[in-house]
Amino acid sequence: MDEAGRGDMLDLSALWAAIKRQRRWIIGPTVAALGLSFVAVNLVTPRYTGESRILLESRESFFTRPGQGGGETTGQQFDAEAVQSQVQVIMSRDLAREAIKRIGLVGNPEFDSGAGALGALRSIGVMLGLGGHPADRSPEDRVLDKYFDRLLVYPVGRSRIVAVEFTSRDPELAARAANIISETYLEMQEAAKQDTARSASSWLSNTIEPLRKRLAEAEAKVEDFRSRNGLFSGPNNTSISGQQLAELSSQLSAARSQQAEAQAKAGLIRDAIKQGRTFEIPDVANNELVRRLIEQRVNLRAQLALESRNLLPEHPRIKELNAQLADLEGQLRAAAERTVRTLENEAKIAGQRVESFTAALEGQKKNVSTANDSEVQLRALERDARTLREQLEQLMLRYRDAVARDTQNAAPADARVISRAVEPTTPSFPKKLPVVLVATLASFFIALAVVVSRELLNGRAAGEAAPRPVPGEMREEEPMMPEMPVVAPRRERVAGLLSQGGRIGQITLDSAEPEQTLADLAERTEEPPRGMAPLVLVLDGASPGAATARDLAELLSRRCRCIIVDLTVDDDSGEPGFSELLAGEALFSDIIMREPGSRLHRIGTGHAGSAAVLAATDLVDVALDALCETYDWVLVAAASGDTTPALAPIARRAQGGLVMAGHLGNGHAVEVSYQLADLTPSPVALVLDPAMAPAPPVRAPEQDEALA
Repeated sequence: MDEAGRGDMLDLSALWAAIKRQRRWIIGPTVAALGLSFVAVNLVTPRYTGESRILLESRESFFTRPGQGGGETTGQQFDAEAVQSQVQVIMSRDLAREAIKRIGLVGNPEFDSGAGALGALRSIGVMLGLGGHPADRSPEDRVLDKYFDRLLVYPVGRSRIVAVEFTSRDPELAARAANIISETYLEMQEAAKQDTARSASSWLSNTIEPLRKRLAEAEAKVEDFRSRNGLFSGPNNTSISGQQLAELSSQLSAARSQQAEAQAKAGLIRDAIKQGRTFEIPDVANNELVRRLIEQRVNLRAQLALESRNLLPEHPRIKELNAQLADLEGQLRAAAERTVRTLENEAKIAGQRVESFTAALEGQKKNVSTANDSEVQLRALERDARTLREQLEQLMLRYRDAVARDTQNAAPADARVISRAVEPTTPSFPKKLPVVLVATLASFFIALAVVVSRELLNGRAAGEAAPRPVPGEMREEEPMMPEMPVVAPRRERVAGLLSQGGRIGQITLDSAEPEQTLADLAERTEEPPRGMAPLVLVLDGASPGAATARDLAELLSRRCRCIIVDLTVDDDSGEPGFSELLAGEALFSDIIMREPGSRLHRIGTGHAGSAAVLAATDLVDVALDALCETYDWVLVAAASGDTTPALAPIARRAQGGLVMAGHLGNGHAVEVSYQLADLTPSPVALVLDPAMAPAPPVRAPEQDEALA
């Protein structure tokens, strides 16, 4: 098997030698492609691309922004959808027709198919009705298709910049066309804004006139209602009745204050007179007559005191002075009494005024309450008129803004050109160096692939046609057997048994191609449950020198995660195995061993032996489920003599059964496979080892006697 594997490997040195031998078939096409591509890029008419770039932003200023009273410019915000919308506007047919006129593409043979004479093929197509004549279409329509083929508009990255590219054979035309398309787009944007402002001003003018008439009628109703109900307003926008009510209330308060003050002063003066403190009262003390009387009394008392030093109390002079003093005291008391009476009279007058003002106030209250209903109606009329006035003012303000924006250059487009196209000097098509380089490398690799493929195919055919030893040559080395009737070889009889009903399949163990063995095994097994790996029961076919279940597991482990539960022999090494796991004396990590020099994992039988393992059916199912959830393939190996009912639970649970037969002449393996097929509903297959030769033919006893 190793020799066969090495034979299938690529011999790089031989392959390199073959490439050197066939180098002319590689260099020739490569040089030809280099020359042809160089000639092609120089013969093709070059095209030039002019590019201009437009920045989408709001260009409203403080003076052009409608309804501005200050603040910064907010402007329109352009998101990704808005940028894509503007790209479609630039590529619209209306803008294209206007740009075609300004650029002058009509009559240009590069863009106008009707500018020159029709070719022979085109004329024949027109005659047969396969195409229309260019003269049947308008000049702009003839140019539109070619115009859109040469126009490319796209947003630049994640920005608000739009690139406008136009391609032409004439570099000056390419640059001029890109600039004209950008300018036409800006002019169309300005025109659209002016149309919007013009429509708004027209609508506002038609709305303002009826609103002005309604406002005049509402104000006339207000004035008429006010005059009919006498609801005239005074200062501070208050009604006359309200002002009168306020004035009467103020006068009544003043009269009550004056009355209370006069009564208080009169009572105070009377109390002072009774107590002999007349001169302590300010109103009495401030009287001019009283001050003179007091001065006379002071002088008279001084004179009486002077005379009393020399004269006795009964002296006529002393009596005269006392009489004069008593008269002055009487005059003072009379003056105080007059003051009291004056204050009492003032209090009475104030009381009468209070009564008068109170009566007038009550009457005015009735008048005001009567006028409130009329004022409510008046306020409703004024509110309607004020609403109409505010609405008219807003419409007038918008109308003035709309009229102002309808003028030239008052509504700038929400975009500006930030990069004008200049006349290109390098053609955009064809890219000479990349085209030549790609064509040359492509030809080189294609030629190289053809040479390598042809060499590989030739080598494989030669390998298949290698000479084999023919039957004649073998007969020369072996003794010739006389022709006589023989019994059919055992291999043919076994093959006949295998062909009955197709119950038993065959799998070839090919160590050189593990993928093929894995694929054959997958075909001979049923689909496992979701999330589980296939479980395969493998029995030994008792063929000396044949591959074992462990050999099969090692082969599978090269391409997948595989584990084998080896129940073929009892383990006496002392290491824990499957029986210890079922008994709870060990874990999976204790019993799973890795085979030296291989990726294969193995679990031995354990101390109790395979009989104890097969007896614990439920625990075996749980352990195998855990292994099927972890690995890609799970193999359970058992001896060929274990095809007893003890294996039936595992056989029924397995997705497939295998018998390591070695070759088709192994009759014991065939019998074991049929016994296994009776235990499991899953497919059963014989595993054949191509390194083993079939058993020699079995002769009848009569043949042996004839030979003797």
